Amino acid sequence: MAHSYSHLFKLPTTGLRFFTVYGPWGRPDMALYKFTKNIIQNKYIDLYNKGNHSRSFTYIDDIVFAIISLLKKTPKIKKNSKKAPFKIINIGNDKSETLMNYVKVIEKKLNKKAKKKLLPLQKGDIKSTVADITLLKNTTKFKPKTSISEGISKFVDWYLMYNKKNK
Repeated sequence: MAHSYSHLFKLPTTGLRFFTVYGPWGRPDMALYKFTKNIIQNKYIDLYNKGNHSRSFTYIDDIVFAIISLLKKTPKIKKNSKKAPFKIINIGNDKSETLMNYVKVIEKKLNKKAKKKLLPLQKGDIKSTVADITLLKNTTKFKPKTSISEGISKFVDWYLMYNKKNK
């Protein structure tokens, strides 16, 4: 729809595609939140595809930095072009992390082993994602800065503080 509107009215449009965003104030139905909560409460964590997933986990601060960097990078209308001034830009981490490593980092931060329930692959699930951020890098010089261990550590610190206040 944005592309059509861009084409019809020559309105520059940028679509943003985010890759596995995590961090403080994250949704409670997302893996990091559920895993942290269940490990603390001594409950099982569900690992689909027996944990054999990999994702472009991207810390929220890196997402925000990329969006801010893109604000003044409006797609240009080319003279005599019939193409819409439109871009789709991936915002994510350009290296993938395994789900099992993700869990290990949470365990290390909490100093507690997870009880894992290894389940089959869910219908429609994707085994691996990796963000191609070439366009983002070329447009803004963006490079994700937050390591998975740093990001998870910040999340767990937030989680513990937030849940202490809300009891």
